[in-house]
Amino acid sequence: MNYARRSARNWYTAMGVLFIIMALIVLARNIIIWGPGFVLDFLLNSEITNEKVSLGMIVFGSFLIIIGFKKRIPKNS
Repeated sequence: MNYARRSARNWYTAMGVLFIIMALIVLARNIIIWGPGFVLDFLLNSEITNEKVSLGMIVFGSFLIIIGFKKRIPKNS
């Protein structure tokens, strides 16, 4: 059977959503524990911090979602 629906249920979109959710959990936890001022300071300093890794995870997760929703070229069979 060939379904004519958008391929939202694939590996790329699922992993992208997981990356974004994990990053948001880490950012929310740090904001609750440290407060928004400290998190902003950690985000803007020159060291590699948890907040910068979380932002990278959000960017990478968004990239995976874009790849997952990209239209595929059907194979000739």
